[in-house]
Amino acid sequence: MKDFVDGTAFNNEQGNRARKLFAAVVLAALDDAIADDKKYGNGPEQIARWARSRDGREVLSCAGIDPNERVVEGLMDFVGKGVRTSVALSREESERRNAALQAEAA
Repeated sequence: MKDFVDGTAFNNEQGNRARKLFAAVVLAALDDAIADDKKYGNGPEQIARWARSRDGREVLSCAGIDPNERVVEGLMDFVGKGVRTSVALSREESERRNAALQAEAA
């Protein structure tokens, strides 16, 4: 019984690692699309084309993201804002956005 539990825990941990790896690929694709947007002006179209492709749908699914049209629109919106993923995920950016929202509400 103990071996079964250890094996299940190991498999679950491996699955979590794989999801994180695919999530990193999605973040890299977003950064590439942002770079394309700054250089060529076609970033949102690039990420939409990738997300709708068979490979893109597979990567999104493996990252635990449902590859539907709403997600594609969200990715396009994110790329259109032009904020790099490393900056968008930082604490400083989160605090800045919250302060802007509070100032806007007041």
